[in-house]
Amino acid sequence: MGGNSSREQGAKHKQPSFSQKKVEKKYSFIADSYNSLEQVTEALSRAGLESSNLIVGIDFTKSNEWTGSKSYHSRSLHHIGNGLNPYEQAISIIGKTLAEFDEDNLIPCYGFGDATTQDQHVFSFYPEDRSCNGFEDVMGRYREIVPQLTLAGPTSFAPVIEQAMTIVEKSGGQYHVLLIIADGQVGNGTVHGKSIQEKKTVDAIVQASKLPLSIVLVGVGDGPWDMMKKFDDNIPQRDFDNFQFVNFTEIMSKNVPLNRKEAEFALTALMEIPSQYKATIELQLLGSRRGNLPQRVARPPPIRGPSSVSSSK
Repeated sequence: MGGNSSREQGAKHKQPSFSQKKVEKKYSFIADSYNSLEQVTEALSRAGLESSNLIVGIDFTKSNEWTGSKSYHSRSLHHIGNGLNPYEQAISIIGKTLAEFDEDNLIPCYGFGDATTQDQHVFSFYPEDRSCNGFEDVMGRYREIVPQLTLAGPTSFAPVIEQAMTIVEKSGGQYHVLLIIADGQVGNGTVHGKSIQEKKTVDAIVQASKLPLSIVLVGVGDGPWDMMKKFDDNIPQRDFDNFQFVNFTEIMSKNVPLNRKEAEFALTALMEIPSQYKATIELQLLGSRRGNLPQRVARPPPIRGPSSVSSSK
């Protein structure tokens, strides 16, 4: 990721622009030999991460029903059983790793791609856009919601990125990490160019770089992931390098002990977070409001029962 940064910095050496600076790799060197999530948390702290607020976005598109054909025994990636499905595993690992950096332990959680949101909206896990209280609550609420959803599509990450931008703006510019867990790519383009979903997603990633917001996209299931890797490396017009893709399936299928795989996944997902955090300070994004960014209102959770009653419109 960011393979062109040294060339770009050399070209701008005389008059570096804050708006064009790339994240400097010296901030983000973290060794990659850890055996536990606790060690990864300590490494993030040593690398300079001071505070982080987690936001979670979950992909509920219909392709989740078949993209676990190879990696998840042909079950839906949202299958609820005795063990944890790939979405639950990713939430648990990242939640545990970042918990120490989150002062209030409140995690706003959103779903997208189901029949009520498609590629236009997000729904909040709780009515009134209430946050989950810790990653255990995220997991419990996820299990309540999944059986009542109708998976749909198409896939676009723009709504959940814009929802995260709204949260950051309302917080007065506190640093946040948006964790998106998804089973595949945004709507496919044509011979004539990018799909509308891809265009909107790219635009949202670029706009998000004007805020203290890092985006980590975790790919679960069988892929393909070529578009995600392109997002990671080839969006040049950002204020800072704010996007990281990690292939969950590839890491978790390795023939090594589970604790090693969990540590490698957490590290791969989060190793650039300290440098991105420092970039938001250098670029004077931290603690500032922009005032001209999209303002989204999440829909209520599309479930029945007392816990879904809401007076919001």
